[in-house]
Amino acid sequence: MDLPRELELLVDAKFHLVGIDTHEEARATGLVEALAKQRGLAVFRWKVSEGLLRRDRIEAGPAGFAKPADLLRHLASGAPAGLYLLLDLHPFLDDPVHARLLKDALARAGSTFFLVGHGLKLPADLDKVAARFDLPSLTKEEVLTILKEEVAQIRTNFPGREPMGEPEAVEGLLQHLSGLGADDARRVIRQILLDDGTLTLADFERIYKAKRELLGREGVLSLESATVKLDDLAGLAQLKRWLLARREAFLGDPALTKLEVPKGILLLGVQGCGKSMAAKAVASAWGVALLRLDFGALYNKYLGETERNLRESLKVADAMAPCVLWLDEIEKGLATSDADGGESRRVLGTLLTWMAERRQRVFMIATSNDIERLPPELVRKGRVDEIFFVDLPGEAQRAEILRIHLRRRGHDLDRFDLPALAKASEGFSGAELEQAVVASMYAARLENQTMATAQVSAEMARTRPLAVVMAEKIAYLRLWARERTVPAD
Repeated sequence: MDLPRELELLVDAKFHLVGIDTHEEARATGLVEALAKQRGLAVFRWKVSEGLLRRDRIEAGPAGFAKPADLLRHLASGAPAGLYLLLDLHPFLDDPVHARLLKDALARAGSTFFLVGHGLKLPADLDKVAARFDLPSLTKEEVLTILKEEVAQIRTNFPGREPMGEPEAVEGLLQHLSGLGADDARRVIRQILLDDGTLTLADFERIYKAKRELLGREGVLSLESATVKLDDLAGLAQLKRWLLARREAFLGDPALTKLEVPKGILLLGVQGCGKSMAAKAVASAWGVALLRLDFGALYNKYLGETERNLRESLKVADAMAPCVLWLDEIEKGLATSDADGGESRRVLGTLLTWMAERRQRVFMIATSNDIERLPPELVRKGRVDEIFFVDLPGEAQRAEILRIHLRRRGHDLDRFDLPALAKASEGFSGAELEQAVVASMYAARLENQTMATAQVSAEMARTRPLAVVMAEKIAYLRLWARERTVPAD
């Protein structure tokens, strides 16, 4: 997006009130002041702490009109034409007098007023006449510009010090800091360069940690560690084949430009059968970031905040492309109902709009235990590429799952009769098999014995798997999925 051009069009279109909802006050201010300079317009900035100050003249004189009412009367009764940056004004517009004065100011042609701040809310009659200008998250090119600026700053402040960077580490930095605000990205870069002046692959974990913390401040979107590999998943052969066939197309292989970019999949299945692990494995296999959207943190008690949280999260995901966006247990966040005042329907509409219009390489993986709670417009072909059913593992898959968990915990596989254990664990999910191994380790320690087949078999005999406890529900789910989904294995 050409931000200066978008801003210019708003001014040319005679939008006299523009709302910029952002944390990046300095970035928004810089864009408006650059436009004023380009057009030869007067530009003013108002802060509640200092009042109104002209920014395009050094000899502009002292600030004035520190009180909101005084400012608005000035704007409504003869202030010079120009661009006005009103940084702290929007909280005061709940006062009917202030709102009335701003309406009077808008009636005067020749000026554009920019309301700048985070969580920008306007009275309904002002919101109707205001244009919205969104500052997108940083692109890789913008992160590179910030990196060059910080390198130049270090050279100036520390003569003789020459910052260096490995090409792979620079590329990782650009990938993982895109999607952040300029201030956050600048702080991460500065911290790395001031440490030892060198950006290497050893710094990548620090970049990853900082990005995870910055994305997770509001608890809606988090950067997950995609440490699970496809080989760590037992079975799921069809799902693995489907994903590997589309890897190069998703990552933008020039030879595959005629193929549609994969959009996403829905993983339906029995609880504990590896849907979440599969989401992590896709990001790892494709070598891209894994973003997890937390529906529990998404919902807000204030009207409109939930949809704004979702829009901002999807905007970050777009800026992080290519990436995997994981919507875990999606039915808990998008099961539409009239009991919530239509909020879930508005959230669904926001998500569907993004799914239809997105141009970035964001692969969506939604997991669900109850597809019947999902609206049909979400799961139809075109919204997602395929619906896979992750069933309870078969005997061969159970043996492989046991092998994986025993080997991961350092046990000698020769001490275990895996075929016999697989046969004895009919109806167990992957998660239940893992817990059988963990519980057997405790039992062997208590008995002061070397863990072997006997402990695992005894633990399985004591366990009542979910397929037994909730037999009717799971049987119905498997029957429903048989003719409606693609088996993951």
